[in-house]
Amino acid sequence: MTNSLTNTFSSGLRLALMAVMLLGPLAALGMAKSGEPVIAKQGAGLVLFVSLQRQSMS
Repeated sequence: MTNSLTNTFSSGLRLALMAVMLLGPLAALGMAKSGEPVIAKQGAGLVLFVSLQRQSMS
């Protein structure tokens, strides 16, 4: 009984550790980029932003 419980716990711990190792950098990158504006105001993003603004005004 305790052997299967130990195996289950160790497998769960390994799975949680792998999830943190894989998703941690992505979450950190998302948090770092969250302060920037949603629409970039340069290049193609600027063209799209201006064209959408013109369509909404007419």
